[in-house]
Amino acid sequence: MSKAIVSTDFTFPGLKSVYKGKVRDVYNIQDEYLIMIVSDRISAFDVVLPKGIPFKGQVLNQIATKFLDATADILPNWKIATPDPMVTVGHLCEPYKVEMVIRGYLTGHAWREYSSGKRTLCGVPMPEGMKENQKFPEPILTPTTKAMEGHDEDISREEIIAQGLVSAEEYTQLEQYTRAIFQRGTEIAAQKGLILVDTKYEFGKKEGIIYLIDEIHTPDSSRYFYGDGYEARLAKGENQKQLSKEFVRQWLIENNFQGKEGQTVPFMSDDFVSQISERYIELFEHITGDKFVKAEMEDVNDRIFRNIADFLASKM
Repeated sequence: MSKAIVSTDFTFPGLKSVYKGKVRDVYNIQDEYLIMIVSDRISAFDVVLPKGIPFKGQVLNQIATKFLDATADILPNWKIATPDPMVTVGHLCEPYKVEMVIRGYLTGHAWREYSSGKRTLCGVPMPEGMKENQKFPEPILTPTTKAMEGHDEDISREEIIAQGLVSAEEYTQLEQYTRAIFQRGTEIAAQKGLILVDTKYEFGKKEGIIYLIDEIHTPDSSRYFYGDGYEARLAKGENQKQLSKEFVRQWLIENNFQGKEGQTVPFMSDDFVSQISERYIELFEHITGDKFVKAEMEDVNDRIFRNIADFLASKM
């Protein structure tokens, strides 16, 4: 099995701090640049699973790069360069403390809430009589708080504004951007025979300007259905064929793990890890229309360090 990169520990000129998230290692260079290394770690239910997934970081980084470029006319984004298949360098922005989740279909977390009897999510009403995986009349916005660790929490528009997390004026702008980016992603996915089901976006601010930050339309942040056969499967009440991380969540649920206290992550076999890797590559090829080219993984840490160092030397 190919090597998976689950951690990095680099020192660069001008390094001020390092933040290690569930998947990404982020290096702050002189409060000017952020270097985001997308590792092969995988998380579900806000828990990092014990094994890395080969090529997952490359998949996420290259999909995000493609969609950042494809939506740059809607609003500025943080990306400056991608010096390595697993790395993006971008503007340091002050992130908003909410994640903008938008859902076009009743599935995943929304369906779990709906099937428990709830008819509002984040203060947004959901129609009666809907089926799992059915399309909403209009996409709904269901933001969450952005937790530094642990679980993100559902929150309503009204609570966000009341708590001063985002001003009313800026939140309205974030809503408009979210809907516009989702519409663009929906159109691109449809051209490839896919349905963009739901996704999340993160935004930040630099010198008074709102930027789109972090990842966009990746299998970690988004869910896709195959368009072909969607209606037939819905009519029969069958599970949708999907390209997303949801199958990992379902596997965990079937093995009695949802990130709750006292639960243990089930054993991940090499075969299952390979299956996950193949699913990530499959999504890359479907959503981008490009053939996935596996980066050289021999001495991968040296490769990443060298590529970042060369970029910084050209800028400093």
